[in-house]
Parts: sequence; structure tokens; C-alpha cells
Amino acid sequence: MRPLFRALPLPAAVAALALAAAAPSAWSQTRSLSDRGEMLDRVAAVVNDGVVLRSELDEQVAEVAARAKAQNMEMPSAQVLRQQVLERLILQEIQMQRAQRAGIRINDEALNQALGDVAKRNNLSLADLPQALAAQGIDYPSYRESVRREMTMQVLRQRDVLQRINVSPREVEQFLAKQKNRPSESSEYNLSHILIAVPQDPSPSQLEEAARRAEDVSKRARAGEDFAKLAIAYSNSQTALEGGSLGWRRGPEIPTVLADLVVKLKPGETSEPLRTPTGYHIVRLNEVRGEAGQGVVEQTHARHILLKTTEVQDDATVEQRLRDVRERILKGEDFAVIAKTLSEDPGSAIEGGDLGWSTPGSFVPEFDKTLAGLKENEISQPFRTQFGWHIVQLLGRRQFDNTEELQRQRALMQLRESKADEEIELWLRRLRDEAYVITHPTARCQAIYFL
Repeated sequence: MRPLFRALPLPAAVAALALAAAAPSAWSQTRSLSDRGEMLDRVAAVVNDGVVLRSELDEQVAEVAARAKAQNMEMPSAQVLRQQVLERLILQEIQMQRAQRAGIRINDEALNQALGDVAKRNNLSLADLPQALAAQGIDYPSYRESVRREMTMQVLRQRDVLQRINVSPREVEQFLAKQKNRPSESSEYNLSHILIAVPQDPSPSQLEEAARRAEDVSKRARAGEDFAKLAIAYSNSQTALEGGSLGWRRGPEIPTVLADLVVKLKPGETSEPLRTPTGYHIVRLNEVRGEAGQGVVEQTHARHILLKTTEVQDDATVEQRLRDVRERILKGEDFAVIAKTLSEDPGSAIEGGDLGWSTPGSFVPEFDKTLAGLKENEISQPFRTQFGWHIVQLLGRRQFDNTEELQRQRALMQLRESKADEEIELWLRRLRDEAYVITHPTARCQAIYFL
């Protein structure tokens, strides 16, 4: 069985104790009690009103090192690796704090559904998952919490970044016009990427230093130095600790800022640095493979109503509200009117919840699965996705083979995806710049004791 997707570190279970240790008066109190207590952990970084624990840092460093060894990737020095891992944990802590303030919670039902999908992809049942993870040396409770954390950050990014991304009809037209000079839609590209980031409002000296470092890294990569090792050591991208790997992507799915670089590369080649608002990008084209075009597809026409949980309205409350809405519609009220009034999907509410004609894979798996099980004009029971709670009505199905229309739909989705990569990086840089972080190894790596 192939390894399951990697587990992130266990969230800071002793954060409450650690927070007390963050204040100067508490440091002296902790020290005075140290001869009477048992040391639980140490603080590696203070992040706003939270912490990153030394145990989290040690665990993640060991995991990254083991994964790199298994993939035969060269590693940078232990100090550089540790700093990169700490920076990722700091960004995760900042996001989790923001999600908590926003009232974002992943309940056990949604978590079990996600874990069930993991088990299914590995030909297992959910009940067999703990044993399979244990065979790989992964603690199941820790794995559950790491998945919950990852889902929480996904919902936060959807709320703060992805749902705010708009693609205009003019952008779609320009995108289609440029396709002849872009990576092929029928091919897939295996890419690796390094980002040398710059602050939001960089000084001339900061820009000069970033440009110098980017040029140096690019030159070393083009001279044959291991790209993955350079990415782990120098990249500020979220893929740094994976050796900069972006995996396989179809031509139009490549981030817009990188597409112009990729089309000029042959497999095995590395680009010159490219300056964007987030910093300097360096791309390596690892492999290219072709793919047959699609034939006739079955499209669905649907409309939905979305409600989101808040600190005031939990999952049970929102689910019951949608059950009541569904009953009102079944008794004769107009779906579109209610959707315009209640739905919290900014993209479809103004259209009465109408999602238009869509191809398979246009929606998240839970939504597609529910839609596939409906008869024409049937309204689903409330169900949950990472975006909130939905009811959806199937309005029709059709066999569709209009190449131009399919290209436009793909272009719309691909533009959103390519914009998302850049917008998320900008958003993360902004969160990091605004956060209060202390990582001094001697002044703040203090012990936490259990009395």
C-alpha cells in the first residue's frame, strides 16, 4: 500500500500553559517552580498570543528529513532545515489563530468524512485506518488532529482568499487568445518552483538582496546543483519543504506568472528568475507527458443555497435551518427568491442560486456526489462541504460536446486556480508581516512545567 498523505504535527495541546509562559513575569515564576515540577515542553516561538512548541518543531523536522531521505533528496544544513520548518509552523499557527477568531470549526462528522475518503483511496475502511497508519509509524489521534488543522486552513483560505477571486469575461477571452503561446492544454507538466519572497513594501536594499539571492540560486540550479535541496534551503513558498515540487499540472493549470517561463523550457531546464509582487520565481521543468483530449461529457444544471456556521450558529443549527428552507420550497415557495435572500454564496446568490451548466469535477467531491444521486427537479437533504451547508436542486442533465464552450469553462476554472496560487502567497506574506513573532533561541525557548 502506498503511504497515506503525510501527517502534520499535533497542534499545541499544552498551549494554555505555554501562553502563561510567554509573559516576562511568568518566565521567572516558571523558573522558580522548575525544581518542583516535571518539564513538559519548550517554546520554540511566540506567535501573537500563541506558541509553537519545541516538540512540534522536532517532530516536523524529523518527518521532513525522513521524507527527503526516502525520496533521495539532498538536504541543506540542519540549521537551515530547522528554520524553514519553524517558519512553516509559525504560518500555520497564525492561520489557526485567525480561523479561531473567525469561528471556523471542523466538526467530527466532517473530519470522519475526510478520513473516510483517505481510507477509500487506499482501499481501506475507516475502521482499518488507525491500524494502517500505525504500521507506518503514525499515531492516529495525532493524524486526526493534523487533518482537522489542514481542513481548517483550507476553509480559512477559501473565505479570505479564494471566494474573493473574480475572473472577468475579458480575462477569459484574453486567456483563450494566448493559449497558442502557452503550455499545451493536452499535455501535463511536472514542475518544481522556488520563491525568493520580498516584503509587502520592500526597501531598495531588500529588493536588491532578494534579486541577488534569486540570481545566485537560479545560476546554481542551472549549473546542475540539486533543485530540491536549493528549494528546501532558500524557497519561501509553501512547497519549499517538498523540494519545491508542484507536481503534475495540465498546461492551463500552471500559475499564470509561471506559464511564460515554462513554455520556454525543455525537460530538465531551470528558468531565470521572474519578478512578481510576491518576489522572484524560479521554475524547473522536470517532465512533460501528453494526454488524449476529452470527448462527450454529461453536464448538469443545478442551483443551491449555502449557509455557513458561525460562533452563534453551529452545524446543527444551520442544518436545521436548511431543512426548514427545503420544506418551505417543497410546499410551494420559490427556490430562487429564497436563495437570493438567504444564500451565502456570493457567486450564485444573485442568480437565485443558479450554478449554470457544469461538467464533472467542477465542484468539490461531496457536492458532485450529492448531485449525482438526484433525479431531475429533486432537492437534496442538507449536506456539508468545506464551504458550509448546502441544499441543491438538480434542474437537468445533458450530453455536451461543444468544444468552444468546454474551453471557456476550463479557462474560467484555470484562471481562478492560477490566480489562487499568487493570491494565497500574497495573503500569507501579509499575515506573516502583521504578526508578532519572537523566535530568539535563548531568550524565548523556555520550558513548560507540570506541577
